[in-house]
Amino acid sequence: MMDAGRHPRIKLLAYSEIVSVSGYVGNFSVRVRKKARYVDESACTACGDCAKVCPIVVPNEFEVGLGSRKAIYIPFPQAVPSAYVIDHANCLGDVPIACGKCRDICEIKCIDFDQQDQIINLDVGAIIVATGLDVYDPSALDEYGYTRHENVVTSLEFERLIDAGGPTGGHLIRPSDRKPPKRIGFIQCVGSRTLSGNGDPSASSGQRLSRGRPYCSNICCMNTVKDSLLLKDHYPDTDISVFYMDIRAFGKGFEDLYRRSKEAGVKYIRGLPGEVVEDPVSGNLLLTVDNTTQGRVEQHELDMVVLSIGLVPSEDQAHIKKLLTLSQTDEGFLLESHPKLKPVDTPTRGVYLAGCAEGPKDIKDSVTQASAAAARAQIVLNSDKLKVEAITACVDREVCTGCGLCAKVCPYSAILADSKTKMIAQVLEAKCAGCGACSAECRFDAITMRHFSDAALTAQIDAALAENPENKIVTFACNWCSYAGADYAGVSRMQYPPNARIIRTMCSGRIDEDFILRAFQLGAPVVLVSGCHYADCHYINANRWTQKRVDRLWDRLERKGIRPERLQLEWISAAEGAKFATVMREAERIRQGVTPEEIELTRRVLAEEG
Repeated sequence: MMDAGRHPRIKLLAYSEIVSVSGYVGNFSVRVRKKARYVDESACTACGDCAKVCPIVVPNEFEVGLGSRKAIYIPFPQAVPSAYVIDHANCLGDVPIACGKCRDICEIKCIDFDQQDQIINLDVGAIIVATGLDVYDPSALDEYGYTRHENVVTSLEFERLIDAGGPTGGHLIRPSDRKPPKRIGFIQCVGSRTLSGNGDPSASSGQRLSRGRPYCSNICCMNTVKDSLLLKDHYPDTDISVFYMDIRAFGKGFEDLYRRSKEAGVKYIRGLPGEVVEDPVSGNLLLTVDNTTQGRVEQHELDMVVLSIGLVPSEDQAHIKKLLTLSQTDEGFLLESHPKLKPVDTPTRGVYLAGCAEGPKDIKDSVTQASAAAARAQIVLNSDKLKVEAITACVDREVCTGCGLCAKVCPYSAILADSKTKMIAQVLEAKCAGCGACSAECRFDAITMRHFSDAALTAQIDAALAENPENKIVTFACNWCSYAGADYAGVSRMQYPPNARIIRTMCSGRIDEDFILRAFQLGAPVVLVSGCHYADCHYINANRWTQKRVDRLWDRLERKGIRPERLQLEWISAAEGAKFATVMREAERIRQGVTPEEIELTRRVLAEEG
């Protein structure tokens, strides 16, 4: 960070937050709020005289509450800029000034209680999102006694206890009596690989997340292995036990570290403890565990227990996702465009991911991904012109009424429209990704798509049902997932009925209600709409509009006396060839139950409707 701070072409805006982002790839406008530090960072010499006279003492966030700091402080060692900042919430120097000792003692007069936040406008060509992550709060897993027993600490707190720059100067002590612990136990996967709240499948989403996350946090196992080796180097007589489900040592040299840890005398016990209780006399911790390797229940007496906590998305990630129009996984991490072909790109062109914003990873993988993101951004910055795929939307200004629905539907905010002023819609082609959701939702047919036009898709429907329509299953498939899933089923030689007529679109959001009704009017017994899984849409959230559109159609068909089950909606990924085959077999079963009289009734009803 210090090297970055000294670089002539890098500008670090510490103690700042992004307010808004507008524009598109190569032409982003970013508004940043630089918060008031109440200290002139360019004049402050970090002498520390102000902190010495400050009477306010609060817990130090950098020391995870194990140490304290003053109301005027440097956030962490080697912070850039190396200048003090005033904690406004705890300082007594606010209006009216009740203290002001720091200002009085500062010889260069760099403290200003009247300092205000600043808004900085930046014009940038590319954006790299590197928001990092947070650690899991184990308070919900109270069977381990984190909130009740002083000698139960998290792995992050343990790191500060053994750090030479930590609150104890690197001398390991247990918090209750400040004596060196002789027996230490590490409990793995605290907050990770947990499927439900208290094993209750009916628990709410919030309850399940508070109990833990279903994914592996990637770094916990090797962090414990590293800590065990450090302890054995500095305190060879320490008895160390590690309680685990699985040790995941997949990285380069990791298995060797794991082996060295066992050779150093660290005991690895396969099984997670059921509970941790404290001996009221000695203050020691009694831990009960089902040793699955030995097939018996054991009780261990320990001086200190370390909870190896998992990793969770950062708190501000939801704000960043909204600002930049990004997708996220079910776990809350940001979603890349393609895990193999575009691992650092996002669905929004010109925005790239680095580090743990995309998922849990160690330092090596974070550095690798950051290098890739920088390289991808450099391609944009070094280009005089950027190419746009010729699948964008086009607005007919003579037909558009300025209702603004297209702007509401667009997942990329690529359409400028205002329903209040009846502003004619305008497409920013550099932002448009060609999903077609706007065209499908437009009630006035004012938006056409270059390629995948209404006329082209309608012609495919007509051709598919030109002969023996009662034997056909019209299948709309999105380009990125369900169409690829159908292809995967074919190359894998999976068996399914051959009467599907697949019509490819870029996104399921492109499928207009009129396409489906036209297929029914031409005699199709079954229509299948398929797309990416609900949370994995290639176009951020365009398939949400597919769901709403199909819901409306189900209600409409039912009111007309047409069986809604003749319209099927399925989410199929590119890897789910077997699911595609299963879905097609189910669609064929439904088709066989549709009678000629039912098809004729559908044709007549829809013809009367016009």
